[in-house]
Amino acid sequence: MSAQSTAHSFKANATGAMADAQLTGNLKAVRQNFIDKRAKAASELPEFEALRENAKEIKNHTLAHLDLYLEKYEAKVTASGGYVHFAADAEEARQITLDICRKVGAKTVTKGKSMITEEVGLNAFLEANGVTPVETDLGEYIIQLRGEAPSHIIAPAVHLNKEQIESDFRRVHTHLDANRDLTEKTSLLTEARAVLREKFLVADVGITGANFLIAETGTSIIVTNEGNGDLTQVLPKVHVVMASIEKMVPTLEDVSQILRLLARSATGQEMSVYTTLSTGPRRKGAFSSEVDAGSREENATKKEARAQARGDVDGPEEYHVIILDNGRSAMLGGEFQDMLRCIRCAACMNHCPVYHQIGGHAYGWIYPGPMGSVLTPSLIGVDEAGHLPNASTFCGRCESVCPMKIPLPKMMRHWREREFERNLNPAIARYGLGLWAFFARRPKLYALSTRIAMKAMRLLGRGKGRFTWLLGASAWTKYRDFAVPEGETFQAKWKRERGVK
Repeated sequence: MSAQSTAHSFKANATGAMADAQLTGNLKAVRQNFIDKRAKAASELPEFEALRENAKEIKNHTLAHLDLYLEKYEAKVTASGGYVHFAADAEEARQITLDICRKVGAKTVTKGKSMITEEVGLNAFLEANGVTPVETDLGEYIIQLRGEAPSHIIAPAVHLNKEQIESDFRRVHTHLDANRDLTEKTSLLTEARAVLREKFLVADVGITGANFLIAETGTSIIVTNEGNGDLTQVLPKVHVVMASIEKMVPTLEDVSQILRLLARSATGQEMSVYTTLSTGPRRKGAFSSEVDAGSREENATKKEARAQARGDVDGPEEYHVIILDNGRSAMLGGEFQDMLRCIRCAACMNHCPVYHQIGGHAYGWIYPGPMGSVLTPSLIGVDEAGHLPNASTFCGRCESVCPMKIPLPKMMRHWREREFERNLNPAIARYGLGLWAFFARRPKLYALSTRIAMKAMRLLGRGKGRFTWLLGASAWTKYRDFAVPEGETFQAKWKRERGVK
């Protein structure tokens, strides 16, 4: 069982979100903070489009040979002294994590931002078993205080404003001076940093996600802007990486190309502030600080050689990687395999007009926006999440900005087809489509009926110009007027201008 879903209530969720004036106001930050920055960053890199095409091919190749790369990655991690655990589903991933924590007697776990741990519902599971998880990404920490799920995959608290965050800090940080000034964003950041530093120092286990897993070296890579990921994986005795199977990339050279796309597409940066590579646990031994006589260059070389031979100055004593399937292998070779190219940059939702209006929580599960509208039904089923692929205007902006060129609108159409085939969409929609199909298969009848309908609507709407209510279209006219048709039908005009009789 993965994290709990309310995706089946998407319509009600979306209606509630649109009625929340504060939420819709806060969501303006998505448009203001991401779109222009992404466009500027992309325009300043002449080879951006070529990199997109190359990254697409890298991931397609990896997915076509995923079994081989998973085996190679496991061998490399094992050779470096780490452990690889394969989890078929969320329950298995949670249990593996708990077993690792119990083995070292862990009471407190610090976590770097990880959508996969959100997906498997890890925090609630650890708490229920006596282990306290502490989110260390600022956005994740804020929503943990509120008991909420992320609203965005790279900016989890984008749905909140400064005043709401201040209120939460005063509610939870009761050990601090009640008269402290939290009116500035920097004061909120400083307070969170001070509170979290204490957690870093007492944590027994650190859990991070992974942006990429490198088969060539057995390396995991995390990309952050706060440095919390580094503290999470270096200070505790045990570092646990939880990642899904599609995070695999063959070589460091391959990932270096994709990294040039990731930050530009996500936040408009050339690179994120921190790009951290981890390969296995701390190598045993004591770091030597002796310096022999000789040149500075010679001393540096000797010092590095001694460090490699005798051990690392810091890092975890144990290194575990949990590789999760949770429905992804079923996507391989099918209509939705392209979704596994996703690198979680959030460009699709940053540019989505639907997301701009309702935010992430309305989607009802872990992954919002266009990517969630494809991935969520793939992972938890179209029965539960069949409404999500309908949350699209099909404007195509999501596909146009996706660094991995994922055909999101096409896959949403595939899910709509599945929904229709299984009679999961509303009866009125099925009957309406069936009625249209009846006429569409009979061109002459279709042309006659549309001409009659056009004339009737012009007659009824004479002098009005617009309908404020229309039989069979009340869902439209509830929010906007329906224009009275003008002129002739498209088919009639086509025939007349082409001279077809």
